Amino acid sequence: MPSYTDLDPASERDRRTAERLLTIKDELEKEIPRRTVDNLLLATWNIREFDSPKYGERSKESLLYIAEIVSRFDVVAIQEVRDDLEALNQLRYYLGRWWRYILTDVTEGTPGNQERMAFLYDERKVSFGGLAGEVVIPPIAMGGSEYQPANQLARTPFIVGFRVGWFAFTICTTHILYGSAAAEDPRRVEEIGLLAQFLAARANEPFAWAPNMILLGDFNIFSPEDLTMQALLDAGFIVPDGLKELPSNAPRTKFYDQIAFITMDASDQLAGAKGGVFNYYDTVYTDDDAKIYIDDMGAGYETTSKGDARDEAGKSRYFRDWRTYQMSDHLPMWVELNTEFSGRYLKQKSEGQTPEEDATPTMLRNVL
Repeated sequence: MPSYTDLDPASERDRRTAERLLTIKDELEKEIPRRTVDNLLLATWNIREFDSPKYGERSKESLLYIAEIVSRFDVVAIQEVRDDLEALNQLRYYLGRWWRYILTDVTEGTPGNQERMAFLYDERKVSFGGLAGEVVIPPIAMGGSEYQPANQLARTPFIVGFRVGWFAFTICTTHILYGSAAAEDPRRVEEIGLLAQFLAARANEPFAWAPNMILLGDFNIFSPEDLTMQALLDAGFIVPDGLKELPSNAPRTKFYDQIAFITMDASDQLAGAKGGVFNYYDTVYTDDDAKIYIDDMGAGYETTSKGDARDEAGKSRYFRDWRTYQMSDHLPMWVELNTEFSGRYLKQKSEGQTPEEDATPTMLRNVL
């Protein structure tokens, strides 16, 4: 559990935060399986501009809520970590010294948005395997010794190798270019296709770090029926049906975030995946909470950019936007993987086979 020692019982706000934390804990207990020695709980979360001064820094309150959610998982891929790491370091402080992060440098340029990719993981259970790199798409062979530089992704994806018990896996987090508001912006389709094809080929190489490849993050997919989703599937990745059909933006209207797999026997192993999206806005920073945070929101809540008084609808819109810079405009998506393979391993041994420990497929358990 996170550290709550910064909460002051003499503070009305801190008492309210403690009360909300209890509610979050209850909701997480209902929706997300317990962490055990036999499972891996994996999540992806685009934490909006983590951290940005656009609406003021994230408060202690919101960082404690974020820590409570993150603590339910073993590994969390985080997108939109900014150049200033103060908020990330504060989050790690609340999580505890056994939590580690590994991250990229800042992606420069306007499309890069000064963003980093990061993995937070609990080292009591998860081991960093030594593999870490930013994905660079190789040049295109034009014939002979001629090559043409490939288009690179606007925000460099991050690939890392981890191990939990016997289970070794390679995991790549990405934040695909949003581009235009068109559902099938061709630049978005191209980025997803380039990355998915590259990783699928890498997973099948004879000296791949692990045969189990997980690709997750913010793909900016509007609908599971769009070409953006098809570009991911065409490369050989499998997205469990239950995850594919879960909207993950705050208004629950888009399917931006996804978790996709390439594993041995994937079609059998992923059929009963247990996963979900956790909607914390049912519990904290709810639609009815605006008046609690008037002082935090400042003058912007009461006036438009022209200085005119806002009506109630305008105030409501402002609050809904402001709260996404305290929590996020995305909801965390998660999946549970089984990591206990001793029965299968011993059966193979008893039948005279020579099983490869690192090649043991992931087995996702339970049913959505």
